Amino acid sequence: MVTSTILSDLGTEILIPACALVGIVFSLLQWFLVSKVSLSLDKPDAKHAFTESLIEEEEGVNDHNVVQKCAEIQNAISEGATSFLFTEYQYVGIFMIAFAVLIFVFLGSVEGFSTSYQQCTYDTTKMCKPALFTAVFSTVSFILGAITSVISGFLGMKIATYANARTTLEARKGVGKAFIVAFRSGAVMGFLLAANGLLVLYITINVFKIYYGDDWEGLFEAITGYGLGGSSMALFGRVGGGIYTKAADVGADLVGKVERNIPEDDPRNPAVIADNVGDNVGDIAGMGSDLFGSYAESSCAALVVASISSFGNNHDFTAMMYPLLISSVGILVCLITTLFATDIFEVKTVKEIEPSLKNQLIISTVLMTIGIALVSWIALPYSFTIFNFGVQKEVKNWQLFLCVGVGLWAGLIIGFVTEYYTSNAYSPVKDVADSCRTGAATNVIFGLALGYKSVIIPIFAIAISIFVSFSFAAMYGIAVAALGMLSTIATGLAIDAYGPISDNAGGIAEMAGMSHRIRERTDALDAAGNTTAAIGKGFAIGSAALVSLALFGAFVSRAEITTVDVLTPKVFIGLLVGAMLPYWFSAMTMKSVGKAALSMVEEVRRQFNTIPGLMEGTAKPDYATCVKISTDASIKEMIPPGALVMLTPLIVGIFFGVETLSGVLAGSLVSGVQIAISASNTGGAWDNAKKYIEAGASEHARTLGPKGSDAHKAAVIGDTVGDPLKDTSGPSLNILIKLMAVESLVFAPFFATHGGLLFKIF
Repeated sequence: MVTSTILSDLGTEILIPACALVGIVFSLLQWFLVSKVSLSLDKPDAKHAFTESLIEEEEGVNDHNVVQKCAEIQNAISEGATSFLFTEYQYVGIFMIAFAVLIFVFLGSVEGFSTSYQQCTYDTTKMCKPALFTAVFSTVSFILGAITSVISGFLGMKIATYANARTTLEARKGVGKAFIVAFRSGAVMGFLLAANGLLVLYITINVFKIYYGDDWEGLFEAITGYGLGGSSMALFGRVGGGIYTKAADVGADLVGKVERNIPEDDPRNPAVIADNVGDNVGDIAGMGSDLFGSYAESSCAALVVASISSFGNNHDFTAMMYPLLISSVGILVCLITTLFATDIFEVKTVKEIEPSLKNQLIISTVLMTIGIALVSWIALPYSFTIFNFGVQKEVKNWQLFLCVGVGLWAGLIIGFVTEYYTSNAYSPVKDVADSCRTGAATNVIFGLALGYKSVIIPIFAIAISIFVSFSFAAMYGIAVAALGMLSTIATGLAIDAYGPISDNAGGIAEMAGMSHRIRERTDALDAAGNTTAAIGKGFAIGSAALVSLALFGAFVSRAEITTVDVLTPKVFIGLLVGAMLPYWFSAMTMKSVGKAALSMVEEVRRQFNTIPGLMEGTAKPDYATCVKISTDASIKEMIPPGALVMLTPLIVGIFFGVETLSGVLAGSLVSGVQIAISASNTGGAWDNAKKYIEAGASEHARTLGPKGSDAHKAAVIGDTVGDPLKDTSGPSLNILIKLMAVESLVFAPFFATHGGLLFKIF
């Protein structure tokens, strides 16, 4: 039984773009408020720029020099980040064109480049558009997804480098003022990305609909290219940015903090600019592309599965757009949530920073639950059918609400478990810090144990959400559960981007020679940012597990596989190889960081040993050479891991067929999620154990410190080992499992028709 929806098709057509535009306008408003913090004393309103008392005035520091230095450092970081991204995008652009050609050739050859109509895959009584045109539209949507992903990352980097020095300057008025600038800047990125991703996808669907008409199966199959484009760019952004930032970070820490015993971000350290640039290209641009990819893929997975269900068969536009309506309401919910941090409950003390960020997660989840209930009520018929491996399963709208809700709350649980294991407010990180008393070896042992243990609850949360959502609505339920987890993406990204902005603000304060009290404030912002960055990675990994499973289901349906039997040799060898791939990928990315860091350490040592007066502060280091080392290494080293991920589905599908490929996808999902969570949390815990000792906020921390003590040096080594785990390998693994799944889905028609060459020969 199918009844009509309360929300009309016209209402849907207005609501989705309207919410996206509201998100864009809100992000521009936040940017305008950040821009009111002046970075120049030459402007007409300079006399009134700082009406509140500043610490520097109390301590007799020349205000003009401080502002000028901050502006210079910010420009150096911005130029370095922009230069790197342009270089990276040139290489990625070549790949994008080559892969777009590959998509067209492979999909076009399914029916021998025929322009004649063909029987639909799922409903043989109907005729669908020619495969050649699906190849053309899939290629176009791939390019659109890739460009949107690149723009998302680039815009995020620009706002972060625009806001870092402004956060530093606001710290002179108090920690609350600095927090608001950093958080508003993060919100600019969060809302721009969420709104742009939604708007481009919605426009693409409507433009493609002009050609496809009633052939919704073909339309949404072509749309899957959008998710593939988004994730393929994210892979190179995450890996390239991760190698860049960690090469600089490891080089700066090992020589500066351990060997030379100088503070973090000391201007005498030649790698310090490269380190700050790295925060923006890895943690901002890479992460932005990553979460955009997750959003695009989960939307595409849900749309593909829905297009062969009653929504698609009955051409119920509003119900079909249910995934996009969830994302639309998510933007409005996140907008209200942001106001709680910036306007309703303003942060005034250091102790309020972390609770304020945690409240963002709680408030957005509670409000989003109400939003999902409302959307499910007005946009879905009371009863409908969902495609479930060859049969249509009857589902009620309240069951779909529970699917989205379970994904949303599973995300919150993963976030809080991640916080428990990575925040220095709780015992796990304090235990890791305490283990530094006996040296780096025990610190490494405790950190690894913490990472492995931190996997348990998130995996149970993911497993329960999969069971509940599949029981209610098959693979469509899992796809919308992933969307539920990502529905508050604007808030998640705002919190995530806040971390690197605060980190840069602290670096600028140190390099500009600002007072110790300001560095304490920026350190407090940064420590909270480390925890929230770990929470963001937890969200990304959890959603990747659900997204890749939904894509896996869509692939199995599209490739016309009735069952995936692990006892058959074809599938089992795929499982083994798939489970190995995350280890191979992690080995490649970590070795890449190690090689790049080796070059960086040698260069930093060379400068300290050969530039007279560098340690005394009378000579300037050669920052540009270190920036070049990081850039060259990351561009060169990002290609092999990227090729591994992109070529594996093609090689397996062509030579071994769809059954073996289904095994590879299942194996990589199962092992990839575990490694990604443990790697991210281990690295986050080591980083915050180091910061716990450096801050010396408690009696226990003071017994381990101060900076430069043996325990602190052991903590720095742990942090250095953890850097590639938490910022390169860990976060890149979630892209690996999603990207292989979406690529397999896009090429499924080709693999089903021409795949398995080796088995055909033998």
